[in-house]
Amino acid sequence: MQSLNPDPKAHYTRVYGALKKIVWTEGFWRPLRGFNVMIMGEGLVHAMYFAFYENMKRTLNAAFHHQGNSHLANGIAGSMTTLLHDAVMNPAEVVKQHMKMYHSLHWSALSCIRTVWGTEGLGAFYQSYTMKLTMNIPFQSICFITYEFLQEQINPYQVYNPKSHIISGRLVGALAAAATTTLDICKTLLNPPLTQENMALSLANISGQLLGMANAFQTVYQLNGLPGYFRGIQAQVIYQMPSMAISWSIYGFFKYFLTKHKLENRTLY
Repeated sequence: MQSLNPDPKAHYTRVYGALKKIVWTEGFWRPLRGFNVMIMGEGLVHAMYFAFYENMKRTLNAAFHHQGNSHLANGIAGSMTTLLHDAVMNPAEVVKQHMKMYHSLHWSALSCIRTVWGTEGLGAFYQSYTMKLTMNIPFQSICFITYEFLQEQINPYQVYNPKSHIISGRLVGALAAAATTTLDICKTLLNPPLTQENMALSLANISGQLLGMANAFQTVYQLNGLPGYFRGIQAQVIYQMPSMAISWSIYGFFKYFLTKHKLENRTLY
């Protein structure tokens, strides 16, 4: 839905209609293409992600001499964690988007990596890195600040409460997704294969390649006007709400489980 591909067959207006059209024209398993590369990347990076966030949050709260949770500390910790996360995940995201584009010729992550490296060079894997940071730093800052705030309201005694993680995660996902959809659209434009990118550029009468955020914003406006900045916002919200609810619920469970185990050991000794 975010792609600027001019092919009429790649135009989707609603989430269900898009899914139905993709499955009907490109096969049942088409929506899952790129799944494996994201699993490999996310599994590794999230192990570091939450550990780094917890340490940064604790360190910054101590530095600010703040008892409890400082929302500023949470936001800064989330921003710094994003730098680590995106440095690892940006190449995986590029491969995933190459594989998911309409009529993509890439059938495996390895062949996609080889093709992109051979035709576009190593820099292609980080072409959208600045844009990704521009999107993800506010996204993650909103997530962590809002999550910690909601936890204070819903679960003030900080006991293990799965429902509070689910509610907070869903609200956080919806808010952060809606707030950063425009940036995500520009990031998508910077990532796809050169053939599709060049078609979009030719429609906008722009010569050369997109070189950054300013060019991406200009191209989106020239092709679709103001509504172009909000394409796929419904899909983004629908995707992020369960995604964040699951992520924060699992995080909350293991944090409780490991902390409880640690406290029990301290009591025994």
